[in-house]
Amino acid sequence: MLTGPALARFQKSLLAWFRESQRDLPWRRTRDPYRVWLSEIMLQQTRVAAVIPYYERFLERFPTVKELAEAPEDEVLRLWSGLGYYSRARNLQNAARQIVERHGGEFPRAPGQALALPGIGAYTAAAILSIAYQAKMAVLDGNVARVLARLGAVRGDLRANGRWLELQKTADTLLDEEAPGDWNEAMMELGATLCTPRSPQCLICPLTGFCEARKKGLTEEIPAKRVKRERVEIALAALVLVDARGKTLLLPPPQKREQAGAGEAADVPTLVSRMWHFPTIPVRREAAKVELRKFAQTSIFRGGKCGSEWQALKPVRHAVTFRAITIYPFLARAAGLPRIAGTKILPLEEVSELAISSLTRKVARAAEKAI
Repeated sequence: MLTGPALARFQKSLLAWFRESQRDLPWRRTRDPYRVWLSEIMLQQTRVAAVIPYYERFLERFPTVKELAEAPEDEVLRLWSGLGYYSRARNLQNAARQIVERHGGEFPRAPGQALALPGIGAYTAAAILSIAYQAKMAVLDGNVARVLARLGAVRGDLRANGRWLELQKTADTLLDEEAPGDWNEAMMELGATLCTPRSPQCLICPLTGFCEARKKGLTEEIPAKRVKRERVEIALAALVLVDARGKTLLLPPPQKREQAGAGEAADVPTLVSRMWHFPTIPVRREAAKVELRKFAQTSIFRGGKCGSEWQALKPVRHAVTFRAITIYPFLARAAGLPRIAGTKILPLEEVSELAISSLTRKVARAAEKAI
């Protein structure tokens, strides 16, 4: 544990490196809490390069918390479409509504109030409050934990046996309270760019002289690899009905069911992210067409003729966390599309303009390519 002059040198070295080498990212050009908050939510489990265009488009449409709070959910999800983890977008809007109703439209400064908002956990609260308000709170995410583990040569699973709590205490001790926002960004930047999971760039790291893992030759062994959850294979079939005018049918966002058990595959509502989607069902791979046709006959066409010229499209691959999904799309011609309450009928090429998941987007592209 660094103290006194050693801690001061440590802090000075990291901050000097950050001010010289930090990436020019759009959310670093502001201390506006709404923009900082938006960036932190979008960056969860998502690469920086993927986030930037979404961040800019989102702010162009919703420049303030109030406008986000008042927007239709469908429009929020449409602008989020393709970014994944859609519960983030729903929580973001629900939090915006609470901020408008309870906090006068300003992101709360008190940690307890921030943590009470949907989608805000300990890391997110510390990041937003330190960067926007200079609150003396140290962040701890995967990047920061890896940096701290190597600095202290911490072995084993970082989330086991109270190690995460100890790492948080270390982060709190190292925090530069004179510049908490810059400090937290510097720690995260170091983990994202130099102190990477594999092949860390120790030769140009500003903290090499303080790193116990480097001194002991353990940088490739720390942190220990986490045991991955066993992959679950899922087969789905999706029906793209197209009429003579090139229009197709989408089903409305399904309601969320109770959380799937640990040994279960996710249900269809979860896999389509509770967004607009083509008729989609779980199937046995060898019977995808038969089972989908039976579903269409009974549930979509209610006993009527369920389209003709069923064309099997190229299977689509999709991954959601530990789930490896294969979608078997079928394109079927229909003289007329069934009128079902709550559904949407629109040109196939306009499907991607709706709030749809990446899975549905892939099916739409496969159908457009076939046509």
